[in-house]
Amino acid sequence: MKIKVNFKSFALLTLFTALSSFVVAQRTISGTVTDGGTKETLVGATVVVTGTTKGTLTDVDGKYSLEVPKDAVSLTFSFTGYASLTIPIGTNTTIDAPLQGGAALTEVVVVGYGVVKKSDVTGAVASLGTKDFNPGIINSPEQLLQGRVAGVQMTPNSGDPGAGISINIRGTASLRGNNDPLYVIDGVPLDNSDASSSSGGETGMGAVSGRNPLSFLNPADIENISILKDASAAAIYGARGANGVVLITTKKGKSGAGVFNFSVSAAVSNPASQYKLLSSSEFVEQMKKAGQNVNDKLINGGQSTDWQKEAFRTAITQNYNMNFGGGTDKTSYYFSLGYQGQEGIVKNTSQNRIQARINATHKLFDDKVSVGIALTTAKVNDTYGATGGSVGYEGNLLGRVINTNPTFPILDPVTGQYYTTGGASFRNPVSLLNNYHLYGPTNRTLANVFASWTIVEGLTYKLNVAQDNSTTTLNNALDPQTPGFQNSVPNNQGRAVIDNRSKTTSTLEHTLNYKKTVDKHEFDAIAGFSYQKFQNASNYIRADYFTVPSGFNLVNNIGFVDNTGTNKPYTAGSSASLTELQSYFGRAAYNYAGKYYLTATLRVDGSSKFGDNNKYGRFPAVNAAWRISNEEFLKNSIFDDLKLRAGYGVTGNSEGFPANQSITTYVPNANNGGISKQNIANKDLKWESMTSLGVGVDFSFLKGKLFGSIDYFSKTTNDLLFALSAPQPDVATTRWSNLDASVLNKGVEFTLNYKVLSGGDLEWTTGINATSLKNELTKMNNTVYTGTIYGQGLSGAFVQPLLAGYPLYSFHVPQFNGYNATGESKLGTDRVYAGSPIPTFTWGWNNSFNFKGWSASIFINGQNGGYIFNNTALALGGAPALKQGNNSDSRWIDPQESYSNGLAASTRFVEKSDFIRLSNFSIGRNVPLNNKHIKSVNISLAGQNLFLITDYKGLDPEVTNPASAVNGVTSRGIDYVSYPKARTFVLSLNASF
Repeated sequence: MKIKVNFKSFALLTLFTALSSFVVAQRTISGTVTDGGTKETLVGATVVVTGTTKGTLTDVDGKYSLEVPKDAVSLTFSFTGYASLTIPIGTNTTIDAPLQGGAALTEVVVVGYGVVKKSDVTGAVASLGTKDFNPGIINSPEQLLQGRVAGVQMTPNSGDPGAGISINIRGTASLRGNNDPLYVIDGVPLDNSDASSSSGGETGMGAVSGRNPLSFLNPADIENISILKDASAAAIYGARGANGVVLITTKKGKSGAGVFNFSVSAAVSNPASQYKLLSSSEFVEQMKKAGQNVNDKLINGGQSTDWQKEAFRTAITQNYNMNFGGGTDKTSYYFSLGYQGQEGIVKNTSQNRIQARINATHKLFDDKVSVGIALTTAKVNDTYGATGGSVGYEGNLLGRVINTNPTFPILDPVTGQYYTTGGASFRNPVSLLNNYHLYGPTNRTLANVFASWTIVEGLTYKLNVAQDNSTTTLNNALDPQTPGFQNSVPNNQGRAVIDNRSKTTSTLEHTLNYKKTVDKHEFDAIAGFSYQKFQNASNYIRADYFTVPSGFNLVNNIGFVDNTGTNKPYTAGSSASLTELQSYFGRAAYNYAGKYYLTATLRVDGSSKFGDNNKYGRFPAVNAAWRISNEEFLKNSIFDDLKLRAGYGVTGNSEGFPANQSITTYVPNANNGGISKQNIANKDLKWESMTSLGVGVDFSFLKGKLFGSIDYFSKTTNDLLFALSAPQPDVATTRWSNLDASVLNKGVEFTLNYKVLSGGDLEWTTGINATSLKNELTKMNNTVYTGTIYGQGLSGAFVQPLLAGYPLYSFHVPQFNGYNATGESKLGTDRVYAGSPIPTFTWGWNNSFNFKGWSASIFINGQNGGYIFNNTALALGGAPALKQGNNSDSRWIDPQESYSNGLAASTRFVEKSDFIRLSNFSIGRNVPLNNKHIKSVNISLAGQNLFLITDYKGLDPEVTNPASAVNGVTSRGIDYVSYPKARTFVLSLNASF
């Protein structure tokens, strides 16, 4: 189904573009912008003609030059972390501006389709700049702010380089929809779906999860990240902003002489924690207790092998970045090139990427017209291990590392081949490292061309055209003669799979912005139209049961495997989808005397995903704010700034909901060559709707030294989209519907920053953020299950039925009541609530120091009130594992448990996920220079994930297994043989020329 683009609604834009603009006499003002306290010049400070968009940036010496209209009254100067300053022009041609630091509420922040002073923001918005970002090895932009923003929780899927991250802003709201926020890069909304394949399980090793879709962006290119947390702030993005919006602004050239920056870093990483496996002697003793014959070579192989040592390694990461930027009053340019080669701490895993970016703008026709281009292109190569999260009892690499008998050798001393017991399911861990091959190159290019025209003073039209293309190929192969694959690949023959994915997103946007100041009245209005087309396609081919000729390198020739004459022909498949989104939006903001603010937003979204009856959704929002500190009765109070905010908004959601589900669909029938009915049409399908209410206070004391905010929020999601079983006797399998269900997220956010010491040789700033959250599925009239657990005899088991009155993804399992007289588990007959994987309290604490050219920072974060299901301990640990002749983590062995005890999910395996983590520490030095060619040099040392305090009996409680989802219903908080996280130390050098 397609949507027609209604350009008639923009006839007004065409009329405006036909108008002639006028030129007024101009004059040139120049000067220098400095720190009013230290007198240091400020590079990149903004200088604008007050009440207009005409402006420039200071150069590397803090200087500016700006042509201003003859009737201009004043200039406004601003810089992040400083109070804005407005200076009358009069007859002056030189105006110097000493800015005063400490007024954080006056920062300029990016919001949807524009920028505003933070003091004028009426919604819940957080903004972080380069000085706030996490240091160290960063794989994707969101890691720059992990743990640093109240209300934003990030859970890595694993420690694998390039692995995805689950991000929730103010809670989890949808059953099967994508709960991640919308990402907007320099004004271009991205497609949130995975750019890479999430397959790879065809060789019996479990499917790998999709890669992080933001890995194509170079973190070194990012200038600022803003997070729109509530519906009143995110409503300008309509349905796509239901889970919040992350606005990423990249670096751009500044007016002045060109500056060349170069940085290089080297890092070493080790597993932050390892399993506490039994040594060979301890294992033999346990075998004796289990009644095993320790003289049997299948029980006691007589060797001592540390399988973790064989699988893990000290990994090296290299990172190189260079950029060149500069410009004039008319033109700005920025070019960058970056490379990162990261080894994973599991052998034979890695991510290598090279990225390039161009940002350029040019002004025409007396600066009334501006044109520009922003282009990012990247090639990312991922090499995976046999670490898929959906593997059964045969085990993946990490499962075999845990379970493999430590008395077994790596190689058979007689044959010299990989050791095997001969069993159909025994997989030698080292053979999995060397004989299993899974790698995938991803190429992605995001190109954005834009133009703006100042039609008359205060009225600006902007055109934005963008295209985002990505292609990825997942190459998967298993060498013949790999032990332990008789069940999935008989006769020790090989298997290879090539999986291709492509994704293209096209964007067209028109906006018209009007700003006007009349006495104490400020108006800012925007109207726009947006059209996006999302095209996805995939195809794969698989060759089974092949043999490899002598000297044939399978790793380099997966694409050339010849299947001719073997037991089974090639198998293949393909898929494609097309979705269109057409939107109209508008926002009007009013400010009176810097005291009273009102903002109203409306977006109308139409999607081809929905039927004719509900194709369009309407999403309004309204915000209001009162700057109490500007009232006369608070003029001489302790408050430097005090603002009360309130907002209400409605957004929709269709993320994670596939295309074509409002119509009847068919799929090929492999058995008879015909087609089979798959989905029943439902023209009444409608958007999920999220209603959000928020109240907040921003404050500043002690001349800007102490500042922060407190927010209360409540949001409710209704009409949840879900695929139900088709009603009988229809032959279809599904019928998509809106469930009579609701999800509530409510809580309190708190942010506080204090400049403990400032103005002297030693400066110290400390800041904390904290979030208290309650999540509840308040209504649910359908039976829905998720939370698959894996292990022998556990097929089809789940631990997360979705029940009204409990948080989403809560664990409901039988109660563990200890053991009976023979050591068998005593379990309750009914499932009981055992906790939620969604923590009720998260927090972060940052400290930064500066002393005579030295700088240091330390960041600690944690969470409380959440739980995690230790599927690894259930499936691979304790007495039942020892009974099978397998090894175990010593923490999972209970001396009261019988070796013949069966495997069953229970409260025994639900553990608290509370932790305190030293996430980052860094120390750096600005090297004193007296060189006309080298402007600055900085050397720094950083550590990541330095220590973890937790009672969890696994590697790390901050992890989840995406493969635990059931029929598309997402899961959370299940740990199953997860790739371990790394502890990393990074040495960096940065220089400017």
